[in-house]
Amino acid sequence: MDILHAIGNTSIVRLRKVVPPKHADIFVKLEWENPTGSMKDRMAKAAIAKAEEDGRLKPGDTVVEYTGGSTGASLALVCAAKGYRIHIVSSDAFSQEKRDHMVALGAELTLVRSEGGLATRKLFLDMIEAARGLSQAPHTYWFDQLNNHDTIAGYYSLGDEIWSQTKGEIDAFVHCVGTAASSRGVATALKRHKPGIKFFAVEPAESSVLRGGQPGAHAIEGIGIGRIPPLWDRTLADDILPVRTDDAKEMARRIAREEALFAGTSSGANVVAAIRVAERLGPDAKVVTLMVDSGLKYLSTDVYGSRTSR
Repeated sequence: MDILHAIGNTSIVRLRKVVPPKHADIFVKLEWENPTGSMKDRMAKAAIAKAEEDGRLKPGDTVVEYTGGSTGASLALVCAAKGYRIHIVSSDAFSQEKRDHMVALGAELTLVRSEGGLATRKLFLDMIEAARGLSQAPHTYWFDQLNNHDTIAGYYSLGDEIWSQTKGEIDAFVHCVGTAASSRGVATALKRHKPGIKFFAVEPAESSVLRGGQPGAHAIEGIGIGRIPPLWDRTLADDILPVRTDDAKEMARRIAREEALFAGTSSGANVVAAIRVAERLGPDAKVVTLMVDSGLKYLSTDVYGSRTSR
């Protein structure tokens, strides 16, 4: 047994206070129970194992990746457990806690400066190009999460766990889209069990590209890359729901105060969208979404950090 065996099998709980009357029940999967406090541990473990299996990643190699932080921490965890070096390209647009976490797990960090601390299409493209440059060095494996199909299979177990924990009583799955690997992996697994399960994708309203809108700056970390992710499968989604950054942040604060669930901004966006779906489906239905990561990753941000009482 090593730390990688602690990944997965997270709890699921029902929201009790933020969901209005005459709505469907909403259940949330507590993905912060994974070792780095994020669902991304599942993907990192599975995709690194696959790269080892087919020889793309060899002993002594360095893993290179661009990331806002949670994927980087998860990759750094797996690399530390397996003995690989890792070089991460990130940005000041993402929380200090995430950057510190990656470094604590042994990652070398290169930072790309953002425009006013906001996530934009240009920032993501600049980060990718920086990682591409680093990947040209010998004995390097570029993880390249936006194009890495191995990441999708890493989330099948999450869908299977949801099915098992709800005893198959699930009508809809709601989840935000970053690389699209987690939404695609979970939705695929759930629809294998029950093809009629609905999947509602979530994206920032300020950058609603999945709905055909223009890319824009937003502050929901980890999602909304400003273009259609290469792994996105539109056929899986029954609808795409835009959520404003301010609404996502306020819901993150509300679920902390009212539900005792301490999560990040994308989790807040998930709950905002899940409540809309719960209203649409009515009181006899069951909706599941994810607590993507822990609020501990955002203590220095304006989601929580600037609200300390005096």
